Amino acid sequence: MRRIPFERPTEYYDEKLLPIDEELCSLLQQRKQVSHNNPGYPKLEDIAKWAEKYDLYEDLLRSIFGVLENEEAFKPQIEPEDFQTYIKVLQSAEQDDCLYTVPFIKQYANASVVHLNIDREYDEDLERERFHRNSFWHLEIGDRYDCRVTGGGGSQEHTSFDFIVTPRLPEDLSGLKLTFKEYQTPFKKKPTGLDVIFKL
Repeated sequence: MRRIPFERPTEYYDEKLLPIDEELCSLLQQRKQVSHNNPGYPKLEDIAKWAEKYDLYEDLLRSIFGVLENEEAFKPQIEPEDFQTYIKVLQSAEQDDCLYTVPFIKQYANASVVHLNIDREYDEDLERERFHRNSFWHLEIGDRYDCRVTGGGGSQEHTSFDFIVTPRLPEDLSGLKLTFKEYQTPFKKKPTGLDVIFKL
Protein backbone atom coordinates (compact mmCIF):
# COMPACT_ATOMS: atom_id res chain seq x y z
CA MET A 1 0.00 0.00 0.00
CA ARG A 2 1.21 3.50 -0.76
CA ARG A 3 2.33 5.62 2.14
CA ILE A 4 0.65 8.91 2.88
CA PRO A 5 3.20 11.74 2.70
CA PHE A 6 4.38 12.61 6.20
CA GLU A 7 3.51 16.01 7.60
CA ARG A 8 5.10 17.50 10.68
CA PRO A 9 2.43 17.18 13.41
CA THR A 10 3.22 20.55 15.02
CA GLU A 11 5.23 23.68 14.33
CA TYR A 12 6.42 23.80 17.94
CA TYR A 13 9.86 22.47 18.95
CA ASP A 14 12.01 23.31 21.96
CA GLU A 15 15.52 23.83 20.57
CA LYS A 16 16.99 22.72 23.90
CA LEU A 17 15.94 19.19 22.91
CA LEU A 18 18.15 19.21 19.82
CA PRO A 19 21.29 17.64 21.38
CA ILE A 20 19.18 15.05 23.22
CA ASP A 21 17.30 14.10 20.05
CA GLU A 22 20.55 13.81 18.13
CA GLU A 23 21.92 11.56 20.87
CA LEU A 24 18.79 9.40 20.55
CA CYS A 25 19.55 9.03 16.83
CA SER A 26 23.16 8.11 17.64
CA LEU A 27 21.97 5.48 20.12
CA LEU A 28 19.54 4.05 17.55
CA GLN A 29 22.40 3.70 15.08
CA GLN A 30 24.54 2.03 17.77
CA ARG A 31 21.68 -0.36 18.62
CA LYS A 32 21.29 -1.25 14.96
CA GLN A 33 25.00 -2.02 14.59
CA VAL A 34 25.24 -4.10 17.78
CA SER A 35 22.14 -6.14 16.85
CA HIS A 36 23.31 -6.69 13.23
CA ASN A 37 19.83 -5.54 12.11
CA ASN A 38 18.12 -8.27 14.15
CA PRO A 39 17.02 -6.49 17.34
CA GLY A 40 14.24 -8.76 18.57
CA TYR A 41 12.08 -7.44 21.38
CA PRO A 42 13.02 -6.92 25.07
CA LYS A 43 11.37 -9.00 27.78
CA LEU A 44 8.22 -7.35 29.11
CA GLU A 45 9.67 -7.50 32.64
CA ASP A 46 12.64 -5.43 31.46
CA ILE A 47 10.35 -2.89 29.80
CA ALA A 48 8.30 -2.62 33.01
CA LYS A 49 11.51 -2.11 35.01
CA TRP A 50 12.76 0.62 32.66
CA ALA A 51 9.37 2.35 32.68
CA GLU A 52 9.49 2.57 36.46
CA LYS A 53 13.17 3.53 36.62
CA TYR A 54 12.89 6.34 34.05
CA ASP A 55 9.31 7.43 34.86
CA LEU A 56 7.94 6.48 31.43
CA TYR A 57 4.74 4.77 30.32
CA GLU A 58 5.11 1.03 29.67
CA ASP A 59 2.88 1.23 26.59
CA LEU A 60 5.07 3.98 25.15
CA LEU A 61 8.18 1.82 25.52
CA ARG A 62 6.39 -1.24 24.11
CA SER A 63 5.36 0.83 21.11
CA ILE A 64 8.88 2.21 20.56
CA PHE A 65 10.47 -1.26 20.68
CA GLY A 66 7.74 -2.58 18.37
CA VAL A 67 8.60 0.09 15.80
CA LEU A 68 12.33 -0.67 16.14
CA GLU A 69 11.69 -4.37 15.59
CA ASN A 70 9.96 -3.61 12.29
CA GLU A 71 12.43 -1.08 10.90
CA GLU A 72 12.22 -2.67 7.42
CA ALA A 73 8.66 -1.34 7.12
CA PHE A 74 10.06 2.20 7.00
CA LYS A 75 12.48 1.72 4.10
CA PRO A 76 12.02 4.29 1.33
CA GLN A 77 9.53 2.90 -1.16
CA ILE A 78 9.92 3.04 -4.91
CA GLU A 79 6.66 3.35 -6.83
CA PRO A 80 6.57 1.89 -10.36
CA GLU A 81 6.75 4.55 -13.05
CA ASP A 82 6.54 4.52 -16.84
CA PHE A 83 4.83 1.21 -17.66
CA GLN A 84 6.59 -0.57 -20.53
CA THR A 85 5.31 -4.10 -21.13
CA TYR A 86 3.77 -7.31 -19.81
CA ILE A 87 5.96 -10.41 -19.55
CA LYS A 88 3.76 -13.51 -19.78
CA VAL A 89 4.60 -16.14 -17.16
CA LEU A 90 1.47 -18.36 -17.15
CA GLN A 91 2.66 -20.79 -14.46
CA SER A 92 0.49 -22.52 -11.85
CA ALA A 93 1.07 -24.67 -8.80
CA GLU A 94 -1.55 -26.62 -6.85
CA GLN A 95 -1.12 -27.00 -3.08
CA ASP A 96 -3.58 -27.68 -0.27
CA ASP A 97 -6.60 -27.55 -2.60
CA CYS A 98 -5.59 -24.09 -3.86
CA LEU A 99 -4.37 -23.12 -7.30
CA TYR A 100 -1.60 -20.51 -7.26
CA THR A 101 -0.94 -18.73 -10.55
CA VAL A 102 1.56 -16.14 -11.73
CA PRO A 103 -0.03 -15.00 -15.02
CA PHE A 104 2.30 -12.10 -15.81
CA ILE A 105 4.88 -9.60 -14.62
CA LYS A 106 4.47 -5.92 -15.43
CA GLN A 107 7.66 -4.13 -16.40
CA TYR A 108 8.17 -0.47 -15.55
CA ALA A 109 11.20 1.73 -16.15
CA ASN A 110 12.26 1.54 -12.49
CA ALA A 111 10.62 -1.65 -11.12
CA SER A 112 8.67 -4.80 -11.87
CA VAL A 113 5.30 -5.89 -10.48
CA VAL A 114 4.70 -9.61 -9.97
CA HIS A 115 1.04 -10.64 -9.94
CA LEU A 116 -0.15 -13.67 -7.90
CA ASN A 117 -3.62 -15.23 -8.07
CA ILE A 118 -4.95 -17.70 -5.49
CA ASP A 119 -8.05 -19.70 -6.45
CA ARG A 120 -9.93 -22.18 -4.28
CA GLU A 121 -13.23 -24.06 -4.32
CA TYR A 122 -15.65 -22.59 -1.78
CA ASP A 123 -16.06 -24.80 1.28
CA GLU A 124 -18.18 -23.49 4.15
CA ASP A 125 -16.25 -25.38 6.85
CA LEU A 126 -12.86 -24.26 5.52
CA GLU A 127 -14.14 -20.72 5.12
CA ARG A 128 -14.84 -20.48 8.87
CA GLU A 129 -11.23 -21.47 9.52
CA ARG A 130 -9.92 -18.97 6.94
CA PHE A 131 -12.07 -16.20 8.43
CA HIS A 132 -10.33 -16.61 11.78
CA ARG A 133 -6.83 -16.98 10.29
CA ASN A 134 -4.95 -14.00 8.93
CA SER A 135 -2.87 -14.56 5.83
CA PHE A 136 -0.01 -12.32 4.72
CA TRP A 137 2.10 -13.10 1.68
CA HIS A 138 5.69 -12.15 0.91
CA LEU A 139 7.78 -12.74 -2.19
CA GLU A 140 11.45 -13.72 -2.18
CA ILE A 141 13.62 -13.71 -5.32
CA GLY A 142 17.09 -13.55 -3.77
CA ASP A 143 19.31 -11.08 -1.95
CA ARG A 144 19.61 -8.83 -4.99
CA TYR A 145 15.91 -7.98 -5.11
CA ASP A 146 13.72 -6.07 -2.67
CA CYS A 147 10.10 -7.27 -2.79
CA ARG A 148 7.14 -5.45 -1.25
CA VAL A 149 3.50 -6.52 -1.28
CA THR A 150 1.19 -3.66 -2.18
CA GLY A 151 -1.94 -5.23 -0.78
CA GLY A 152 -4.39 -7.82 -1.94
CA GLY A 153 -8.04 -8.41 -2.39
CA GLY A 154 -10.66 -10.74 -3.68
CA SER A 155 -13.50 -12.99 -2.65
CA GLN A 156 -14.04 -16.33 -0.93
CA GLU A 157 -12.88 -18.19 -4.04
CA HIS A 158 -10.30 -15.83 -5.56
CA THR A 159 -7.58 -13.58 -4.14
CA SER A 160 -4.87 -11.62 -5.91
CA PHE A 161 -1.72 -9.83 -4.77
CA ASP A 162 0.79 -7.53 -6.42
CA PHE A 163 4.45 -7.37 -5.38
CA ILE A 164 6.71 -4.48 -6.35
CA VAL A 165 10.23 -5.72 -7.11
CA THR A 166 13.30 -3.49 -7.27
CA PRO A 167 15.58 -3.32 -9.08
CA ARG A 168 13.59 -4.19 -12.17
CA LEU A 169 13.65 -7.85 -13.22
CA PRO A 170 15.45 -8.79 -16.46
CA GLU A 171 13.43 -9.29 -19.63
CA ASP A 172 14.74 -12.87 -19.79
CA LEU A 173 13.38 -14.53 -16.64
CA SER A 174 15.09 -17.89 -17.28
CA GLY A 175 16.55 -19.38 -14.11
CA LEU A 176 14.67 -17.00 -11.80
CA LYS A 177 12.91 -18.53 -8.78
CA LEU A 178 9.86 -16.86 -7.22
CA THR A 179 9.14 -18.05 -3.68
CA PHE A 180 5.85 -16.89 -2.15
CA LYS A 181 5.69 -17.40 1.64
CA GLU A 182 2.61 -17.18 3.81
CA TYR A 183 2.72 -15.61 7.29
CA GLN A 184 0.14 -15.21 10.04
CA THR A 185 1.14 -11.61 10.77
CA PRO A 186 2.71 -8.72 8.83
CA PHE A 187 6.46 -8.04 8.68
CA LYS A 188 7.32 -11.70 8.03
CA LYS A 189 6.33 -12.86 11.50
CA LYS A 190 4.92 -16.31 12.31
CA PRO A 191 5.36 -18.28 9.07
CA THR A 192 2.62 -20.82 8.38
CA GLY A 193 5.09 -23.14 6.63
CA LEU A 194 3.33 -22.72 3.29
CA ASP A 195 5.78 -21.88 0.50
CA VAL A 196 4.74 -21.74 -3.15
CA ILE A 197 7.66 -21.85 -5.56
CA PHE A 198 7.79 -21.04 -9.27
CA LYS A 199 10.93 -21.78 -11.29
CA LEU A 200 10.91 -19.68 -14.44
